[in-house]
Amino acid sequence: MFSKNSKGSGNDAEQQSAKEPSAPSIISADLKIIGDLSCEGEIQVDGSVDGDIRSKSLIIGESAKIKGEVVAETVFVYGSVTGQIKSREVNLAKTAHVVGDILHEILAIETGAFMEGHCIRMVEKTTSSDGKVNVFGSEDANRRLAKIKDGGVSANAAKDDTANAGNNPHDTKAAV
Repeated sequence: MFSKNSKGSGNDAEQQSAKEPSAPSIISADLKIIGDLSCEGEIQVDGSVDGDIRSKSLIIGESAKIKGEVVAETVFVYGSVTGQIKSREVNLAKTAHVVGDILHEILAIETGAFMEGHCIRMVEKTTSSDGKVNVFGSEDANRRLAKIKDGGVSANAAKDDTANAGNNPHDTKAAV
């Protein structure tokens, strides 16, 4: 019964690859979590989370309050998020209240949703050899976000713009 030699059919590799999707993890409305959450499947938050959340799919219920970074393939926001959201697909319902930047490929915002922050569209990355898409490591989006937070364009970009002003025949600006 508890021996190492199992008489079950199939080997462990076949059982690992044929893993059935698990039920979503649910954080109920009366639960408060202080700390980070990480899941390879789906999380539904109806309670309060003070920390970062990483998952494949995330549903933020109407009664949910999240303070921290959210990283997921798909995010559905019905409640409150204070922090950055990085996701391939973000959906803000009319009851959503988001204070923070959203880095996304696909963004849908219903009428009535509250959003304070920057929406930055990430360019879709090419698929890697294992068939997965990496949408969270966009250096270009991170650089643009840093420029926005610093208050505009970098000093080098401003120098290049003033040095090239007036050199383009289609340019209507004069050098300052």
